Amino acid sequence: MSPGIQKVEALDAGYFIRVEWEDGRESCYPCVWLRDNCQCALCFLPSAGARRLLLEDLDVDIVVKEVALADRKKISITWPDEHTSEYEAEWLKKRCFSEEARAEMQANLFLPERQYWGSDLQLPKIPFEEVMNNDESAYKWLCTLKKVGIVLLTGAATKQGELVKLGHRIGFLRLTFYGPTWQVQDKADANNVAYTNGKLCFHTDYPVLHHPPGVQFLHCIKQTAAGGESEVVDGFHVSNKLKKQNPEAYQILSSTAVDYTDVGVDYCDFAVHCKQRIIDIDSRGQAVRINYNNATRDTVFDIPAEKVKPFYAALKEFNDLLNSTEHKVTYKLKPGDIVTFDNWRLLHGRQSYASGSEVTRHLEGAYADWDVVMSRLRLLRKRILKGD
Repeated sequence: MSPGIQKVEALDAGYFIRVEWEDGRESCYPCVWLRDNCQCALCFLPSAGARRLLLEDLDVDIVVKEVALADRKKISITWPDEHTSEYEAEWLKKRCFSEEARAEMQANLFLPERQYWGSDLQLPKIPFEEVMNNDESAYKWLCTLKKVGIVLLTGAATKQGELVKLGHRIGFLRLTFYGPTWQVQDKADANNVAYTNGKLCFHTDYPVLHHPPGVQFLHCIKQTAAGGESEVVDGFHVSNKLKKQNPEAYQILSSTAVDYTDVGVDYCDFAVHCKQRIIDIDSRGQAVRINYNNATRDTVFDIPAEKVKPFYAALKEFNDLLNSTEHKVTYKLKPGDIVTFDNWRLLHGRQSYASGSEVTRHLEGAYADWDVVMSRLRLLRKRILKGD
């Protein structure tokens, strides 16, 4: 049920509006924010969900001239220039400025809850066809991907093109210098270490890009009989361990800009260079993205010489934690499996395998951005919860 309003009044010489709700709670709204977010046709374009009001036309010192309550479901405000704004109770309640309400709205929009894990992870699995054809299954897939960081989709056809279908299911795939999709197999004159049969150490893909892909898909089309096992580790969980175990090492890895490079020819020719911190943190010091790929870490290192050894010591400790048996999970993809995982959070690797005269192992890979994934998740949630 939508909330009802018991009482509304102006406070602080008209700079704030106080709303008293029927449940006894109250909310205070700054008038400059209310005027900025007027929902009338002159100030707001409903078809685009976008503000029409120009910031240069907004008076930051605005006060309310008159405020009125209409049928407990709406308030009406008249401004000094006689412009009138109306605000629905439900709209206001969702945008309450209390710490509790703001936290609830942010959780609803961005789903920040995470389930950390180590070697005890039971890999979540969902049939590929269910994800493709059932909205509830697709919603479950994306929610689990956001919370746990990895989901295995099973039963896809063992041919190229299935990831393109998956991309259409969420919206679209991320194009990179390796193409819309790319083939992971042992290649002569490989332009990437993934295109060999050697062991791949734990890494995130593409830290050489200023905005690395958020989600990665790997579809097993052909699997070698011996070797080629996949490995994953929860980078956020390990980062938290490092922060407790060695705060100084955590500080070094979260503050040192590391040079990355990737030069070659594939979808087109490319020469990419970027600086990234191994552990990206937010304002609270919590890890929000891991940027670590030892293969593409540049020989150029833009820090003072005396800081180089402490950096290597910190990175080595982080790497040792990643490879600890208590943290990593090893599994082997079967033909038809598609592993989907958070490339900002998880680090992945591969054990070596024997090469032959023919291709013995073939995965097709693709990327998607978190913006695209979260967009589809929100749309699916709205459809499922409202039943339309």
